[in-house]
Amino acid sequence: MFSAADYDYMARALRLAEKGLFGTSPNPRVGCVIVQGGNIVGEGWHERAGTPHAEVHALRAAGNAAEGATAYVTLEPCSHHGRTPPCADALIGAKVDRVVVAMQDPNPLVAGQGLAKLQAAGIQVESGLLEMQAQELNIGFVSRMTRRRPWVRLKTASSLDGKTALNNGASFWITGDVARLDVHRLRARSCAILTGIGTVLADDPKMDVRDVETFRQPLRIVLDSSLRTPLNARILTTGKTLIVGAIADKEKIARLESAGAEVLILPDASGRVDFQHLLRELAEREVNELMIEAGCTLNGAWLNAGLVDEWVMYTAPLLLGDKARGLFALPELTEMTPRREVTIRDVTMVGRDIRIRALVSN
Repeated sequence: MFSAADYDYMARALRLAEKGLFGTSPNPRVGCVIVQGGNIVGEGWHERAGTPHAEVHALRAAGNAAEGATAYVTLEPCSHHGRTPPCADALIGAKVDRVVVAMQDPNPLVAGQGLAKLQAAGIQVESGLLEMQAQELNIGFVSRMTRRRPWVRLKTASSLDGKTALNNGASFWITGDVARLDVHRLRARSCAILTGIGTVLADDPKMDVRDVETFRQPLRIVLDSSLRTPLNARILTTGKTLIVGAIADKEKIARLESAGAEVLILPDASGRVDFQHLLRELAEREVNELMIEAGCTLNGAWLNAGLVDEWVMYTAPLLLGDKARGLFALPELTEMTPRREVTIRDVTMVGRDIRIRALVSN
C-alpha cells in the first residue's frame, strides 16, 4: 500500500524524468528521488544517452545520506552493463533500504532482473506506483521493446473545416506561432521525422528542430518510391537524411548518396515502399518515436495500413472552404460499420489554436 508521500515523491521523479524528453533517445526517460527521514536528499534524471543514469545522479547528490533511504525511480533500475554500469548495483552499494519503482523495464535485458537483484540484496522493493504515467513518458521505448516497432505519431495542421491547404497548394501559415513552436517540441522528442516526396517537391521543407534546445536533430526520412528527391533539397542539407525508395536504380542511388543521403530500398508487392518493413528497420536502428508530417495521400496511406498509433491535430480558427485540400486520402465508405474510431486523450488551447491528441484504433 503506497502512502500519500510515496505518490508525491514519485510524481517528483516523473517531473524530473520529463526533463530528459528531448535528449535520452534511444534510452528511456528516467527520474530518481532519494528520501531520508521525510526529506529529499538527492535527485536526478537521465539527461542524454551515454551519460550516467538518473539513479547515479541522485546517489551522488545524496552521498552518505542514501544509506537507509528510500529511492523512487520511474523505471526499474537496470541490471546489465550497457554504456554505463548497472544502476541496481549502485543502489545496493549505497545501502538504500527501499526502492519504489513506477514500472518494470520492458527491455528483455532487464525485465524484472533489476528488481530481483535488489530483493536478493535484502532491499524492500515495490513496483507499480504511477505506472501509467511512467509508461506514457516512455511510450516509444515501450513500443520498440514490446512490439519491435516505433510508436507512430501522425501530426496534422488544419482549419476548422478540416482543410490543410488551398486547392492551389498554398498553406503558409494555417496555425499560429505558438502552435508551430509546439510542433518543434514534438519533433525534438521524436527519434525520426517522416515525410513524402510530394511534400519535399511542393514545400522543400528542412524538417529539423528549431527554437527548442536539444542535444540532437532527429533522423529525417523521405518516402520516395521512384527516388525523385532533388539533390539540392533543403532536407538533405543538415543532419542525417534517409531516403526510402522502392526501385533499385543504381545511378539515382549514387547521386543521392553523393548529396549526403542514405538510401534504403524497401519495395512492397505493389512497387511502393513497404511500411511494415520500414518500421522493423527503424526499430533495429533504435528509433523509439516516429513522427509523420506529410500530405493527405501519405497520411491516408499510413492510416489505411493501420500503422498510426497517435494523431496530434492542430486546428486553427479559420475556414478554407470545400475546394481546399483535406487531411486524408482514404477510400470512400458506403456504410458506417467500417469507420475508424479514435479516442481523444487531450484537448488543449495552444495560442489561438486547438491541439487535439487522440489514440487511433487499428
